[in-house]
Amino acid sequence: MTSQLVALCFDANDPLRLAHFWAEALRWTVGEIDDEVVTIDPTDGTRFQIDFAQVPEPKGAWQNRIHVDLTTTSHDDLAETVAHLLDLGARHIDIGQRPDEPHVVLADPEGNEFCVIAPTNQFLATCGRLGAINCDGTREVGYFWSVALDWPLVWDQQEETAIRAPDVTGPMITWSGPPLIPKHGKNRLHLDIAPLVHGDQHAEVERLVALGASRIDIGQGDVPWVVMADPDDNEFCVLRR
Repeated sequence: MTSQLVALCFDANDPLRLAHFWAEALRWTVGEIDDEVVTIDPTDGTRFQIDFAQVPEPKGAWQNRIHVDLTTTSHDDLAETVAHLLDLGARHIDIGQRPDEPHVVLADPEGNEFCVIAPTNQFLATCGRLGAINCDGTREVGYFWSVALDWPLVWDQQEETAIRAPDVTGPMITWSGPPLIPKHGKNRLHLDIAPLVHGDQHAEVERLVALGASRIDIGQGDVPWVVMADPDDNEFCVLRR
């Protein structure tokens, strides 16, 4: 049994505004809209969506454990992308990057960090605009997610790991190794996964527990999904298929 990645989820104070920002950033389209969740849908073959879910609390001053990397195809594309995103409400931020770093670090309109990657980055060159879901995590958690999603490792060196869908579509998911960013309550971004078409949610939860995940309570109440934490204590949800 295995799971498939269904969505990358953002907590958002203004889901519609944040969805429009990221649809522009990724060149995706705004999809389903309801009172609490707004979805954007891929246009580049990526096999999962991005959801923006209404929450009352603003982002804290600390850095997220998960951020996304956007690719660019040329130095002109890099400059134009940054300028366009700043016009849409992004801002430059300093998270300790070196002055000579080739990528640009920005925050979206609600303060979520992300990187615009230079065209010289060959590792992400085969990915679309969404190059990577970049996670703060250990090598072991990269192994966990490789087995959980049945995505092969495409990088495993110097405590850093990366996985990608077997059909080589969509972004990579990467883990940058220790030391981990301190965790302050629930993560602002998380993954939603679900069993494959004929899979059973309960059996999949038990499989993930055996791999090192744990069931957790974040005050979700009576919901049809199961909230879990991976071995690095990052939340994710197992949906019903």
